This record gives sequence, structure tokens and C-alpha cells, in this order.
Amino acid sequence: MDYKLELVAVPVSDVDRAKAFYTEQAGFTADHDHRVSDEIRFVQLTPPGSACSIALGTGITDTPPGSAQGLQLVVSDIRAAHAELKGRGVDVSDVQEFPWGLFVFFSDPDGNGWAVQEIPARG
Repeated sequence: MDYKLELVAVPVSDVDRAKAFYTEQAGFTADHDHRVSDEIRFVQLTPPGSACSIALGTGITDTPPGSAQGLQLVVSDIRAAHAELKGRGVDVSDVQEFPWGLFVFFSDPDGNGWAVQEIPARG
């Protein structure tokens, strides 16, 4: 039996601002933006090459905006990812080196925290 994580809710205070950040600055693809009812709006965004998406909206989660921390993307070239994010206007950290990989960090406008990791070669 496979268990695949395919959607993570990210709590935001302003759906349109968050959608613009993730699509225009972080480079995510906008998959869906549906107003289900007056109380529910569902926006699904996917990072390039990812099988897992994020969900933003109203009526999606009860957690406070900015409370999602430790969200992680994995890339093959951290320096290229850093340059791309910086070039798109993301306030991204410098590349940081740890024994378990190279990282950059950024937050969305609400403070939800992201890490981008280049995994070291194994062997």
C-alpha cells in the first residue's frame, strides 16, 4: 500500500496576496481557484516538478496564518534555486551548509516558513 502526501494546507490571511506570492515570486503553478460557497474558497498551487501541492483559501484550515513552519522543497542545485528565488523578488537567505545538505530559507507574506534543500551526494 502506498501512502502519498499530495496536499498540505497553508494558512494565510489574504488569499489573493498569498496566491500572487506563490505564483509570481516562488514560481508555483496555480492548479485550481474555486469559490465553493460564500464561506469556502479553495486555491491549489504546486511547486515546479512536485507531486505535492499546497492549499490556500478560506474555510480550508483553522490554524492561524503564518503557523506552517518547516515546509520543505528539495532541488538538485541550491545555488540555481537561490538565484531564481532572489531574481523573482523573494527575500531568501544566503545558502547555508549543514552536514545533511545545503539550504536556503524564506517565508511567505504571512510568515509560513519554507526551507529549500539540496541533498548531498550519497556514497
